[in-house]
Amino acid sequence: MNNVYLNGLGNVSPQKTIRGISTNGNGVATLLDEPIFFETNQFKCPDPGYKDFIPGDMIRRMGRIIKMGVTASKLCLRDAATGRNADSVQEIIPDAIITGTGLGCMEDTEKFLTSMIRNNEEFLTPTSFIQSTHNTVAGQIALLLKCHGYNFTYVHRGISFESALTDAMIQLQLGEFSNALVGGSDELTANSFAITSRLGYWKQKPVHPMNLLDDPQRGTIAGEGASFFFLENQKNQQTYAGLAGVATFLKPSSSLEVSERLQTFLASHGLTIADISLVVLGLSGDPRTDQVYHALVKSDFQNSPLAFFKHLCGEYHTATAFATWLAAMMIKTQSVPEVVRVKGLHGQIMPGKNRQDATIEYVLIYNHYRENNHAFILLSRP
Repeated sequence: MNNVYLNGLGNVSPQKTIRGISTNGNGVATLLDEPIFFETNQFKCPDPGYKDFIPGDMIRRMGRIIKMGVTASKLCLRDAATGRNADSVQEIIPDAIITGTGLGCMEDTEKFLTSMIRNNEEFLTPTSFIQSTHNTVAGQIALLLKCHGYNFTYVHRGISFESALTDAMIQLQLGEFSNALVGGSDELTANSFAITSRLGYWKQKPVHPMNLLDDPQRGTIAGEGASFFFLENQKNQQTYAGLAGVATFLKPSSSLEVSERLQTFLASHGLTIADISLVVLGLSGDPRTDQVYHALVKSDFQNSPLAFFKHLCGEYHTATAFATWLAAMMIKTQSVPEVVRVKGLHGQIMPGKNRQDATIEYVLIYNHYRENNHAFILLSRP
């Protein structure tokens, strides 16, 4: 099988991720050195200046998730172009566009349904209906790029992004195409937040993100974002990381089953837990659902350096796309930002051995969405 490499990244998130890797005054690469934090129970992405990525006459007709997705994809392709010494993004037309989303274009769906109710199903404008389908982001990217290749969107709840990643990885390894633009995106709307709040998904009182893991309230912080990756079967000077493997599973019967699946997943790649340089956990600050991570740390990751990410982007169906961006950036910069290190949690989760000066060879991401959809993503140093 051919190897798969992440040769371009693009990320629109609540953090300052547009710029990617920056350098300090000494010329040293820095990552998330200026995190955006405030007391909240929901994270929304600030406007990154869409007119720099999307024609002005099209912006006003696009919903937020479409603008976020298109911008993240453009950032990704421009980033990948630098690795090829290309002069413009137009020189890269991906062989395939594969996306994942949990809820799709919620804003446009709500607009269309609201219009139906208010107008008694008469005199409806088609724009919101056309843009309410889950594959609108992938379709809009293809239209802007004039890309006529493979175009697919996965809507698999909490493993939507992992499904897209798996599809791309398999087809790249089989030689069906040589590159693919892969991404995950979801948006947060006022209505969806209100409805899921009633179900107990989110913190009732605002909490500072750095105190998320210590907050005793049920629920977590709602989030949104769009992250895209340019995958190829060849590495170059721009390569961030290798995509070693992806595995998903549904509703494990116990923490023991999660541990067994972890061992099997690593063994299938000829690895053990001792080979993992860093473990990125989907800790959300919800005492009910974080118990899965607590149990796995106690059984398997007692001596492993730990990191988390949802205090930076919030919880949403494709939050692992943000985690994949973060893991790839840490491998590229060979650094772990202080803001993502797990410092300790009620004496239950503690960081393992200090390997700050060690080479980051393998990063394992483990996440579950509300204890239903579980996933492992393994990245390696190229």
